[in-house]
Amino acid sequence: MRGHIAHTLATVLLVVSLGAAQRPASSESISKGTKTNPAKVNRTKPYQIGTASWYGDYFQGKPTASGEPYNMYDLTAAHPTLPLGSWVRVTNLRNGRAVVVRINDRGPVVPGRIIDLSYNTARVLQFKSQGLQLVRLDVVRQNGRQKVTQPQMVAALRY
Repeated sequence: MRGHIAHTLATVLLVVSLGAAQRPASSESISKGTKTNPAKVNRTKPYQIGTASWYGDYFQGKPTASGEPYNMYDLTAAHPTLPLGSWVRVTNLRNGRAVVVRINDRGPVVPGRIIDLSYNTARVLQFKSQGLQLVRLDVVRQNGRQKVTQPQMVAALRY
């Protein structure tokens, strides 16, 4: 009985390992109609790539350009030109973490920076003790118009 089980198990393992190991021996074996990975082909051009900074408790409660009081714990940001109320995915290019934020203020006022993030947004993106990070901005749209839903954390994305 043990011999029969061992023989069957060995046969199954051999078949599985041979099936997993088979692949084309050369590029000639690959059909010309093979599709490429659409995730790589359909990558969109970023809206902006540049340096981000964050602002915190000094501005807490002060009015933003949208008229609402600044809350350092909201997922918001300041951008010089995007319409107030726009939604933007901000990706930390150092670690790939991303988050969707709402533009509710104008800034940054320091030359060379493209966006100012709230304290909590910087925390989510893991700026750590650094005040500046290289980020990618992508405007979030839904059905051809600006997305107008609650901000959401996006799983760690790698671009």
